[in-house]
Amino acid sequence: MAWTLAQYASDAELVPVLAGEIAATLTAAVQARGRATLAVSGGSTPRGLFAALAASDLPWADITVTLVDERWVSSEHADANARLVRDHLLQGPAASARFVGLTTSAASPFEAVAEVDERLRAQAMPLDVAVLGMGEDGHTASFFPGAAELPAALNDAQRLCCGIRPPRAPHLRMTLTLSCLLGASRLFLHLVGAGKRAVLEAAMQEGPVAALPVRAVLHNPRLPLEIHYAEKP
Repeated sequence: MAWTLAQYASDAELVPVLAGEIAATLTAAVQARGRATLAVSGGSTPRGLFAALAASDLPWADITVTLVDERWVSSEHADANARLVRDHLLQGPAASARFVGLTTSAASPFEAVAEVDERLRAQAMPLDVAVLGMGEDGHTASFFPGAAELPAALNDAQRLCCGIRPPRAPHLRMTLTLSCLLGASRLFLHLVGAGKRAVLEAAMQEGPVAALPVRAVLHNPRLPLEIHYAEKP
């Protein structure tokens, strides 16, 4: 089995545990090599986690924060993960962390892959912690079912990032590749709600990754996925 599963009655119970695990890993990385990198996901689920991390006593000036994926919008756009991170994580002492975004001035993510890849290599590697979410369609990062670029995102071992055109979700995306995510020291999946649990249980069964792309991280023995699931917010 390529995952562990910790279950909680509520996200309020989950958040201190997950935040503690992340904080300990980042602190150890800074002590070992003088710096650490955290990659986070967007959406509503991680807001409580972001607040808990922002309040944690961490060597923030030695920590880089980047994104698992990003919508191809301005960093000021309401849908931008960069804005979510800035408003909820990079607050107080955590504002001294370096932030490495995934967008450029290019018209599309497909035109910006080389530039973002170079930026990530120079400023955000290696990943010490990556925190994933999951949609009820089984996507994680921006690995969307039915996306023409999904095979590249899952199989390109040379690139750290990949442009994605989601078949149904709004906005083009830039996502870290599966190879990049599996290079992290620790990989977490943070889920809340019975709907997500049903999708997770389906994805835990063997089946095509293209149907439920979260299987790409669930069933990959290269890096055990650490799942933290709460029944309710």
